[in-house]
Amino acid sequence: MSRCARIGHSSETGSTGGIDRVNKNNKQVCWQFWIDRGGTFTDVVARRPDGALVTAKLLSENTERYPDAAIQGIRGVLGLGRDEPVPAPSIEAVKMGTTVATNALLERKGDRVLLAITRGFADALRIGYQNRPHLFARHIILPELLYERVCEIDERIDAHGETLRPLQEATARDALVQAYASGIRAIAIVLMHGYRHPAHEARLAEIAAEIGFTQISVSHRVSPLMKLVSRGDTTVVDAYLSPILRRYVDAVTGALGDVRLMFMQSNGGLTDARLFQGKDSILSGPAGGVVGMVRTAEGVGFNRVIGFDMGGTSTDVSHYAGAYERAFDTQVAGVRMRAPIMRIHTVAAGGGSIL
Repeated sequence: MSRCARIGHSSETGSTGGIDRVNKNNKQVCWQFWIDRGGTFTDVVARRPDGALVTAKLLSENTERYPDAAIQGIRGVLGLGRDEPVPAPSIEAVKMGTTVATNALLERKGDRVLLAITRGFADALRIGYQNRPHLFARHIILPELLYERVCEIDERIDAHGETLRPLQEATARDALVQAYASGIRAIAIVLMHGYRHPAHEARLAEIAAEIGFTQISVSHRVSPLMKLVSRGDTTVVDAYLSPILRRYVDAVTGALGDVRLMFMQSNGGLTDARLFQGKDSILSGPAGGVVGMVRTAEGVGFNRVIGFDMGGTSTDVSHYAGAYERAFDTQVAGVRMRAPIMRIHTVAAGGGSIL
């Protein structure tokens, strides 16, 4: 039974505006909303209690008329006034794909981040893998780093779990306090072999929480895999984007009240809003397009398709031949990451970009 099912009511009922309906089996059925918040437009598809579909399209940014396009779309479909609360009992679920984190990454508008890494490895993420995208270029332009400041942590655990150098908590705390005093509230903790032996990372996270950091991304939780650079890159991305994402999710949740809210992840799966992380949000919107393409094509008997999704900002191209294609090591907007992500090629050739 859904969260808004109602059994045992003896008569057909309805509320103002047709928000609630009771079907022939005396079971209350509810609205469902599917929303794609793109960089230019926000598209809303709703299923009414009687099964009919309703659609709406709004500008994603129109602050003079509404604070958020997704909430405004829901209000418009339900026929609610500007100050009327969203009737949570009448909505079964809201499922969203969003480019909020993607745009923050492209425009470099994430939160200020402190990188805490084992002493001696302060430049490890800047050096990276020394890849040369243009082999014969003599002037190498490195991508802009997402972290603002580096704090070298005096500690060392080897690959077998033996403590070579205990965590120097006093000096670590002093360095974190200085970063906090400068206004930084997000920290990415990446220690050598932390993916397998996380004791020092866990303790450092506790110290960061005691100091007051509001976003604490720890590598053994964000990306518990070998290789310091890719694990570190992914943890930094998470620390950089998660605060932006959390503020947006909190704003939507506050407007929806007790409505079940889910977000599409870059890997094509849905997750509860409370579990939505920065590292899993990069292709939130485009991934939903791939899943929708596949379901639509299979419904009419095709299982080998090419996806061409032109929005207002960018165009996303993908293909499907019986199985979803995912990458685990990827680069988006010059930023390396290791996280499961739909294999989608994006070019800046949306309708708005062309105009």
